[in-house]
Amino acid sequence: MSLTEILDLGHAFKRYFEIVPAFSDGLKDEAHRIRHEVYCEDLKFEPVRRDRRESDEYDIHSIHFLLRNVQTQEFIGCARIISPRPKDPDYPLPFEITCADTLDRSIIDPALLPRHHIAEVSRLAVVASYRRRKGEASKAIDIADEDFGVAQSRRFPYIPISLYLGTFELARLHKIETLFILTEERLALHFAKLGFDLKFIGPPVEHHGIRVPSMMSVSGTIKGMRPNLRPLYDVIAEDIKRNLPETGNGLPGIENEHSEGKPQATIVAKPAT
Repeated sequence: MSLTEILDLGHAFKRYFEIVPAFSDGLKDEAHRIRHEVYCEDLKFEPVRRDRRESDEYDIHSIHFLLRNVQTQEFIGCARIISPRPKDPDYPLPFEITCADTLDRSIIDPALLPRHHIAEVSRLAVVASYRRRKGEASKAIDIADEDFGVAQSRRFPYIPISLYLGTFELARLHKIETLFILTEERLALHFAKLGFDLKFIGPPVEHHGIRVPSMMSVSGTIKGMRPNLRPLYDVIAEDIKRNLPETGNGLPGIENEHSEGKPQATIVAKPAT
């Protein structure tokens, strides 16, 4: 591979990975499996479950998606976008509960926003062998400055970025304008350095470690995306479009339930702008 190809995150990502929206029960089960492996077994943030699947009350109102290694056919990462409940839109998102007493409502008050245009990024998980460098498998995912511009890096720096870019594209397709996230300050600052339209909306809180609540503009981030990230975003947008239920979502060994008449999320795919 040439140096140009190495530095082109879109080209490099496409060689190894793809983003797959998880609308069928089979694909959602893969996400729950990865979440259990990471959050329950590796990081011990949640209790281990007998069925080795991690889930909660917010899953039914979430958009799920997966990261797949196209060379080994294995699913290695996942994330979800939690939307307000259609029949109870005022029911708080998880971060609104965790940060109820600390949010700076002079910056933004989520309760006053159109609820169908907001969501929370949650349960981003990557299996240990892809998450960190050697000896760091028990630590949460992170991005470091040295991950960029180093062809011999032992990690794939675009893995965490690709999952977040996947959330932006799926949020755009669902007409979600504001994404909230509760994450480590260091990770949030790295995303800000990469050009994400991110703003802190309160002081750090304790939630499986010190976390800071942030908000990200979907349209602002896409419009202001740095040129080095645009090829990666375009590849991910094509992955999502190709793997939507109406275009098949037919992956080897995964049951496609969209054709069986079961309820599915509705998405109208449009070109990325």
